[in-house]
Amino acid sequence: MKVYGIPNCNTVKKALDWLKTNDVAYEFHDFKKQGISTEKLKDWDEKAGYEKFLNKQGLTWKQLDPAVKDSIKTNEDALQLLQQKTSMIKRPVIEDKGVLFFGFDEGVYKENFGK
Repeated sequence: MKVYGIPNCNTVKKALDWLKTNDVAYEFHDFKKQGISTEKLKDWDEKAGYEKFLNKQGLTWKQLDPAVKDSIKTNEDALQLLQQKTSMIKRPVIEDKGVLFFGFDEGVYKENFGK
């Protein structure tokens, strides 16, 4: 299992705390330090659609110039922006056995990662 996020994000903290409490092993990928590859974003887009992980509720999106928001017409546009501004990726992203999970939902975690 690989968890992608930003360590100081409250939602990521909740998710990591839940995983630790429930003895779920994971590898952590820090967007701020390690970035995210175009290939990874394309993979997520193919599996889930970028709309699932482009966080339009967050501050980074809300602070974008309206012209930039309006310029997102294609998957490529969105992925390029997400690669530049990784804080707009809904967090955490968890990859587990080829399945993607976005955000923290304790019920979903119990169902999928519980022992």
